[in-house]
Amino acid sequence: PLPLPSPSAMLTSRGPALCTALRRAVPGGLAAFHSSARRWRGARVAVVLSGCGVYDGTEIHEASAVLVHLSRGGAEVQMYAPDVPQMHVIDHTKGQPAEAESRNVLVESARIARGKISSLAKLTTADHDAVIFPGGFGAAKNLSTFAVDGKDCKVNREVERVLKDFHKAGKPIGLCCISPVLAAKVLSGAEVTVGHEQEEGGKWPYAGTAGAIKELGAKHCVKEVTISFPAHVDTKNKLVTTPAFMCETALHHIFDGIGAMVKNVLKLTGK
Repeated sequence: PLPLPSPSAMLTSRGPALCTALRRAVPGGLAAFHSSARRWRGARVAVVLSGCGVYDGTEIHEASAVLVHLSRGGAEVQMYAPDVPQMHVIDHTKGQPAEAESRNVLVESARIARGKISSLAKLTTADHDAVIFPGGFGAAKNLSTFAVDGKDCKVNREVERVLKDFHKAGKPIGLCCISPVLAAKVLSGAEVTVGHEQEEGGKWPYAGTAGAIKELGAKHCVKEVTISFPAHVDTKNKLVTTPAFMCETALHHIFDGIGAMVKNVLKLTGK
């Protein structure tokens, strides 16, 4: 059999009449005919990372879930992290500190971002419609001192600025796992969830965090991690939170719960 001509050759061979008809039939003309052409503008979302690895940085599964759901929602994403040293480095094979090591939060976060990341100092509300903070112990160690100081913790200066700026601008903020403590500390009257308030035989091993959130002056709302009741939406403050790995459960439940958080964040942008 004879080889078929390429689509571009077929268009050329049909002459100007076919090209004109295609421009009229396809909004945006010939460029829109190609799947690589962008046909709409989604919400612009900043994602703030805290390192790379659950025990001393960002929980990688949570970050990946956030990015997948943002991609599916048509969002334009830019990742950020503070350019500061980590509190410490954990050997994840042992769950113990590696005393001789030191790492930088921005440099480690770049592993998750595939190198496409900026210093948190460059994040502005003017450039984004929303911001999302994945969890992991880095939120409590590198973005704040919550892991050490509990209710008396301090929040990284740039993290505090970002939270206050987005809140003041009325732009949505998404947080999952342990990261809702950041909003509880910084934003007066915040309503968040980290899941349940009792350990329930080990299903909720970090349930004590709910008490600390109350001590910070925020309201804690009990929520499940599953798709049925996966996220809490504080409409007044435009905060969306979900428990994620605060619960010992199947990974797909956590993925779905994060998806509900992302969906609500995008909905609140109005785009």
